[in-house]
Amino acid sequence: MSTDKNKKSCHLMIWNELKWVPNKKQLAQFIQLQEFLKEWNKKINLTRLVDGDDFWITQVCDSLLPLTEELQNPERCQKYIDIGSGCGFPGIAIAIAMPNTNITLLDSSNKKTTFLKEVSREIGLSSRITVVTERAESAGKDPIFRGVFDYAIARAVAPANVVAEYLIPFLNSKGQALIFKGSWKKKDQEILKKALNELNAVIKQTHSFELPNHRGIRNIIRINSINKCPNQYPRPIGKPKKQPLGY
Repeated sequence: MSTDKNKKSCHLMIWNELKWVPNKKQLAQFIQLQEFLKEWNKKINLTRLVDGDDFWITQVCDSLLPLTEELQNPERCQKYIDIGSGCGFPGIAIAIAMPNTNITLLDSSNKKTTFLKEVSREIGLSSRITVVTERAESAGKDPIFRGVFDYAIARAVAPANVVAEYLIPFLNSKGQALIFKGSWKKKDQEILKKALNELNAVIKQTHSFELPNHRGIRNIIRINSINKCPNQYPRPIGKPKKQPLGY
């Protein structure tokens, strides 16, 4: 019984933090996602954050906390792309929480995209989720994906100036890139600003928040395009990491 009480208090703490409460179906989908992750973790190493608080705070809450604004308008139809989606965060969490979104989950690992396809089908989201096995540098040049998304997001993928080169080519003219970071220093911001000059984009906002239960500080960097991203970006595979913009 105490375990159930702990679960409930953990959930309440998270929903209070998010200023949003899932309906029964959404809560059931999160629980299914957790169970599916536990099963798959026995076969391939997807994430160690699958139990209790680890799942609910450092996966679900961490994925949605930067989007508290968007969670207030869940009826809006938006197109998201999640770069380096891995085990499905933040992409699948967003798909569950915002039932009118269409989300492309992009990862270069075939094992991970196999998992993403199966879990999307299992929890009833495959009509709104597209899974793509591809490198961001290649997908960003593909006319099917380039310039079509309202949001391009990445969580813990690479330094922000590298991630910006991956994300910005996917945005439509009013789109926004969201970079999820742990630590964020003044120097990081200066490097990112220089990189964004090359990509015809600017920092719209940076926001710092603390996860519940002292699970650490997180930063979200929101980026807007101010003009069309130049055609040479993203550069060929590996180059954004080896020769990052902004230096």
